[in-house]
Amino acid sequence: MEKGRTTQKLLQQGYLLRLLVRRNIKNQYYRSFIGVLWTVLNPLLNMLVMWFVFSNIFGGNMEANLPYPLYLLSGNIVFNIMRTATTTSLPCLVEQRDMLQKTRVPISLFPTANSLSSLMTFGFSFIALLVVAIGLCIAGQYSFRWSILLVVVLLPAVMLFSLGLSYFLSALYVFFRDLKHLYSVLMTLWTYLTPLFYTTSRLDNPLVTSVINLNPMYHYVTYFRTVLAGGVPSAVEHLICYGFGIILFLIGYAFMHAVRNNIAANL
Repeated sequence: MEKGRTTQKLLQQGYLLRLLVRRNIKNQYYRSFIGVLWTVLNPLLNMLVMWFVFSNIFGGNMEANLPYPLYLLSGNIVFNIMRTATTTSLPCLVEQRDMLQKTRVPISLFPTANSLSSLMTFGFSFIALLVVAIGLCIAGQYSFRWSILLVVVLLPAVMLFSLGLSYFLSALYVFFRDLKHLYSVLMTLWTYLTPLFYTTSRLDNPLVTSVINLNPMYHYVTYFRTVLAGGVPSAVEHLICYGFGIILFLIGYAFMHAVRNNIAANL
């Protein structure tokens, strides 16, 4: 009997999670003329803007032997998984105060839904990347390799990292509302400390290089670019990517679990 109740509860939570993810995607492009197609056009348009601005300055000597448009797009869509997951999860518990106070919905469902929504956005953005890659193939500037399939190995690590950070931030925001403004500044700094539009080979400051090497998103972005270029990341790089993901997931989940009884009273 107890096992049946647990199964039913898990099925109900899974159904609610699917509804929340679907709602997040719909709300993101509510009343938009072309709707979800923006998830494909957005990264393409951003890539074109950045390519126009930075190609003459940072366009040479690309890491992983990728054409600069593909270099830009690959870095941005991986970084955007974390950026979208965390920025939307930050206020999600406060925004759902009525539901959390009136029902016994697990608080972890809301940041989890936002993180899964960011993964779906990556899926659409990946289509945009394939379009650019095919165009570069036709132009003779790029060729597909089987190693691109290793993206399915990378995504769980990125999701664990993003989910753990989302748990931590959404729970902390309940008690510290100024975090929303502070995190916006930190996200800007994080963006510039991740080689999205520049290459680390052009850096001549050892301190900055050391800080970038400690940046988890640098390793996720580099992993993705390596497999796009036909390389296979080393076992050490796999360990680093999953190490960051698992550690932050455990920290985020532990923090949310520790403060869960105080969240409803502070919403």
